[in-house]
Amino acid sequence: MDEQDRVSAFVDEHGLEADLPYRVLDLESEVGEIAKEVTTSTEYGSDPDAAAIATDEIGDALFALLALADAAEVDAGDALDESLAKYESRIDESGDASSGR
Repeated sequence: MDEQDRVSAFVDEHGLEADLPYRVLDLESEVGEIAKEVTTSTEYGSDPDAAAIATDEIGDALFALLALADAAEVDAGDALDESLAKYESRIDESGDASSGR
């Protein structure tokens, strides 16, 4: 059982099913909490070396992302493979992983 299956089973077991738009908003909220922790721990960016994120906040964001993938009927592993291939292709072509935007 992979991580997406674990999240899906947890959602089913605890009656946490939600529509796709809710899952998007939940992910946005969880990523916002991570951003808030970094903003606060770095004193609004004045001390970047002090950046800190609680492990459970990363876990919350992962849970939200995997629940979103499940709600969208997207296999998270396949999506990651596709994304890594895209980045690898960019690196091979330009020496840079960014999209240039």
